[in-house]
Amino acid sequence: MQSIEINIINNSTNPLPVYETIGSSGMDLKANLEEPVKLEPMQRALIPTGLFIELPLGYEAQVRPRSGLAIKHGITCLNSPGTIDSDYRGEIKIILVNISNEPFIIQHGERIAQIIIQPVTKAIWQVVKVLSESKRGEGGFGHTGK
Repeated sequence: MQSIEINIINNSTNPLPVYETIGSSGMDLKANLEEPVKLEPMQRALIPTGLFIELPLGYEAQVRPRSGLAIKHGITCLNSPGTIDSDYRGEIKIILVNISNEPFIIQHGERIAQIIIQPVTKAIWQVVKVLSESKRGEGGFGHTGK
């Protein structure tokens, strides 16, 4: 397993994100709130974390929903996975949406999303006239009938 040091500023009262188990690929991000936020059904809100990071060049952070919030309460992340680029220095904020039929209260310190650190591969476009053949070809959007 690979590790990388990342500079972080924590302007919240929450502890730093940690890997909860040896096999965890993500760390939970927590809400940094002065007062609870009520999310009505189909409402979205930008929730601050109080965290600022300095990713090394060649890395990104992905922000993803927490499965427990999604299945139990219908709370998920919009723009998912959200990408934090290596040159971004602003506060990490999470776009949450309530897709349930019930209001949901987000409390300070609540685990609202997870963050995953990934290496980035840059593409170099090669302009061609024809692409190679494949079994799938142009089939997409349910072309297998399943």
